Amino acid sequence: MTRTRFAFIVGFMSLLLSLPLPAQQLKTVSPAKVGLSQDRLQRLTDVLNGYVNDGKLSGAVAFVVRHGKVAYLKAVGYRDIESKSPMTADAIFRVASQSKALISLGVMILQEEGKLLISDPVGKYIPQFDSTTVALPKEGGGYAVVPAKRKITIRDLLTHTAGIGYGSGPAADRWKEAGIQGWYFADRDEPIAATVERMAALPMDAQPGEKFVYGYNTDILGVVIERSSGKPLDVFMSEKVFKPLGMTDTYFYLPEEKVSRLATVYSLEKNGPVTRAPEPGKMVGQGMYVDGPRKSFSGGAGVLSTAHDYAAFLTMILNKGMHNGKRILSRKSVELMTVDHLRNIPYADGAGFGLGFEVTDKPGDRGRLGSDGEFGWGGAYHSTYWVDPKEGLVVVYFTQLIPAGGLDDHGKIRALVYQAIAD
Repeated sequence: MTRTRFAFIVGFMSLLLSLPLPAQQLKTVSPAKVGLSQDRLQRLTDVLNGYVNDGKLSGAVAFVVRHGKVAYLKAVGYRDIESKSPMTADAIFRVASQSKALISLGVMILQEEGKLLISDPVGKYIPQFDSTTVALPKEGGGYAVVPAKRKITIRDLLTHTAGIGYGSGPAADRWKEAGIQGWYFADRDEPIAATVERMAALPMDAQPGEKFVYGYNTDILGVVIERSSGKPLDVFMSEKVFKPLGMTDTYFYLPEEKVSRLATVYSLEKNGPVTRAPEPGKMVGQGMYVDGPRKSFSGGAGVLSTAHDYAAFLTMILNKGMHNGKRILSRKSVELMTVDHLRNIPYADGAGFGLGFEVTDKPGDRGRLGSDGEFGWGGAYHSTYWVDPKEGLVVVYFTQLIPAGGLDDHGKIRALVYQAIAD
């Protein structure tokens, strides 16, 4: 072999090694390989198809991973009823509040990089939050505005104990006047930081650390990520979370070439059938993830994803921070994320809240199938997920339905997944 040819081969191989590797897919196996019954999983398929046939569900994707392997993946119904486009396993969904766990991971990554501590006051990164107020309801109506007893911390935001709601608390009039109410941000023609900075001047719903109040906490965390990393939220999440996990179909705003895979949003009133939700610009409708300003990156509810992508993220958490042999987060950080942090703050029976996840600690008190240590959450468009470390289970269920009109599919899916365990 000539020296020139040898040099060419070495150079070519070096180039190949420097290219990014394609995302590794979760391996699919027969259910029996991971202790699940194929026959019993058929019950889940039948029930899901039944909802579609009865006009109660437009379409959905159900994804079950056990012991790191895909044991069940089923797409039912339609991605878009009107065009008769069938639902596909790679359909893209608005995951709404399922964005929260992803952003929480981003915060923990920054702590491990030495960029922040979750005990830090939020005002360290967003000065407007250095001094906040709280609205106290008055007997007979109205409210008084008082100073917060202490500074809001990043941990308060992660656990939804900062006292910050979605603008519908005691001082709802002030939040409405500021143009900040509801969780939808895709139509906003301003960066998320500008919106969040205005929030800081408004009276919060409760004192920091005293109450679980679900609201803009994770949107604020998105700005903390931007300030502590020096990067826009979408860039940071792509570099640190989506790309390392092989989440190739996860975005804040959808690329034009993938628009045809976006599932349509439907609504179900109590007596059905499902009807197409309002058109772009409406919070509960098709949204502006395609044609909107693309300026507001909502960490609390702005991500779009697929069942496979989201399952890859959850499987990494189940694997104590490891993904395809690479460490994304330390085992200790994962442990901290998935235990209850609420202490004596009231929450649901048998459950608490960690750093981005609801956590079940007493299944008997909860009154539903599951395990001690299970964690999960869901989204406004009726999607849900949970991880059961004791059973090695990751379950992702994606649909696009708001409102859901009393549909009992979430409970049925849980029951039908657990009844299929055969080992």
